[in-house]
Amino acid sequence: MRIEEVKSILLGDIHYVRVIAEDGTSGLGQSGCWAYPEAVDAVVQRFRDYLIGQDPSRIEHHWHQLYRMGPFRGSVLGGAVSAVDIALWDLKAKRLQVPIWELLGGRYRDRIRLHLLLDGTGPEELATAAAAAVGDGFTAVKFDPFPRAHGDLALDRLVERVTETVGAVREVIGPDVDLILEMHRKPRHHEAVALAAAVARFRPLFFEDAIQIDSIVAQGDLARRIDVAAGHGERLHTIWEFRELLERGGPQFIRPDVGLAGGLSHCRKIAAVAEAHHAAVATHNFLGPVLTAASVHLDAVIPNFVVQEYSLVDESAAFAGHRSSLRRRGGYLDLPEVPGLGVEVDEERESEIRILPPLVARAEVSSDGSVTAAV
Repeated sequence: MRIEEVKSILLGDIHYVRVIAEDGTSGLGQSGCWAYPEAVDAVVQRFRDYLIGQDPSRIEHHWHQLYRMGPFRGSVLGGAVSAVDIALWDLKAKRLQVPIWELLGGRYRDRIRLHLLLDGTGPEELATAAAAAVGDGFTAVKFDPFPRAHGDLALDRLVERVTETVGAVREVIGPDVDLILEMHRKPRHHEAVALAAAVARFRPLFFEDAIQIDSIVAQGDLARRIDVAAGHGERLHTIWEFRELLERGGPQFIRPDVGLAGGLSHCRKIAAVAEAHHAAVATHNFLGPVLTAASVHLDAVIPNFVVQEYSLVDESAAFAGHRSSLRRRGGYLDLPEVPGLGVEVDEERESEIRILPPLVARAEVSSDGSVTAAV
């Protein structure tokens, strides 16, 4: 059996890959490089010449061929390799008539715990959103505690405002729900240390992306300096980057994105590296049902998984042309039992998907005109 066609599908914010075998069986994958989907599309077009005519079952071989065929690295290449990898796993599992998790070693758990990404800013909005999430059955919530225009605040005022928001959410959710702080790479290094010390009394599960991702060394060093567990890795691409991060020490939650860090093949290895360092896994995910499903198959088989990110955008009209076998029950997703990934996309129905604001508006600017952060 050979690969007959490779489709690169650009639907607004979302980029999919469909790999079709000679017998008509197809596999679906998605890229997590959400900032530059057009660039990922161009890379997959280059991959197409290699993939057509190949045996689709040789997933590990194809992963290395695609990753090594050019002397370049980065998120665009990682997103393209990831999408193809997921599609090949989907295709193989469909041909064997089993869920992907069965091929990855069988399920380690029966359901996947979620943390809900909350909308809102400030104590009142976020406390209200957190109360609603707990009422819906979620046992973990995540939010950005920063006030608007935070870049112009003195350190003491910034700490005060962030602490007020975190305290308001903790008061509403109580001690039986985990609280995760999404710092969105906004603080400077010294601010991150002060903020972590201030919020430690609220016992966050982890303190995520506290500084910009430019330096793996700096991220690892920060993990050792703060008194809460650090969460990071959603913009990293390889086991080699994650190994360097983990070797810097400190209690850590790693956050691989299966649509960016090499798909299911590579993220399975990343999770194993983390396991060897006694680090937990909290998969990064917010780009819709396809990557949610791919993350679920990974989460199902690794022993060090703790919680998966989840956005209610999965259940919105934005993905009306998707057919998903995933079923959310409160704050958990059941494992899909159907062959393959468990999600299909009606390409004729889905002409465009828009879930992100324009990229040009993503960077934050202080009153002095300087760029302070980018999501």
